[in-house]
Amino acid sequence: MKIVVIGGSGLIGTKVVARLRQEGHQVIAASPATGINTLTGEGLAEALQNTDIVIDLANSPSFEDKAVMEFFQTSGRNLLAAEINAGVKHHLALSIVGVDIMQNLGYMRAKKAQEDLIVQSGVPYTIIRSTQFFEFLAGIANQATEGNTVHLSDVSFQPIAAEDVAAFVTGFALGTPLNGRVEIAGPERFELFDVVARYLRHTNDPRKVEPNGKPEYFGGGISHTSLVPAGEASLGALNFESWWSRQAQPVA
Repeated sequence: MKIVVIGGSGLIGTKVVARLRQEGHQVIAASPATGINTLTGEGLAEALQNTDIVIDLANSPSFEDKAVMEFFQTSGRNLLAAEINAGVKHHLALSIVGVDIMQNLGYMRAKKAQEDLIVQSGVPYTIIRSTQFFEFLAGIANQATEGNTVHLSDVSFQPIAAEDVAAFVTGFALGTPLNGRVEIAGPERFELFDVVARYLRHTNDPRKVEPNGKPEYFGGGISHTSLVPAGEASLGALNFESWWSRQAQPVA
C-alpha cells in the first residue's frame, strides 16, 4: 500500500515510517523539508495521488494559543480536502488522552478542533488518543524548574514509550478504520512529580522535585485524572525501567 506519513521526520514519525517500510509498504515521509506542507497546501495533491492511508503526526511549531489553533485548523482542512480529492481510504491521527476535558488549555482546544474536523470530513478515520511520552519527561521538568527545584503536580500520569506509540499507530493504520477513537497508555501509573523525580535520578540530575499540591499541567488547572485513560486503553509493553534501559543502551 501507499502510505503518507505527515510529520514523518518527527519522534514518532521516523519510527512509524521505519516500521511501515520494513513491512514492504510504499511510504512517503512528508514534511515541509520534503516539499509537502499541510499549512500552505504545497505538494499535498501530488503526494496523495494513489494513496491508501494518511497518518497525521504533525505538530505545531508554536504552542501559543492562537498560533496552535490556526495550525491544526488550517493544516487539518488542507489535508482532509486533499484526501477527499485523492480518494484516501483511511485517515489516522494521533491525539491526546483527556483532550476533551482539558479545554481550558489552548493546545488541547486546538487538538480537539483537529479531531472535530476529522470526524466531520467523511473520510474513514481512526483517532488514537495517547498519554504523554516518556521522552518528554525532561521537557516537563525544565518548564517547571525554579532555581534548583522542580515544582510539579501530584496528578496521575501514565507515560508511554515513543516506540510503543509507533507500534500502535502502525497497527491501527493498517487495520480497518474505526470511525472512532481508541486510547493508548503506558503500563504503569505514577504521580507526575514522582516519575519526573525518578527520571532525574536516573540522569544524575541534581535538581530536587517538590510536589506543589496544585492539580495542573503546563500552568493550566486540570483534574487529578485528566492525563490518564478514563476507561479501557491499550497498554504499551515498556515500563519506565525497560524504557530507560533502552536510552542508556540504544537498540540498533
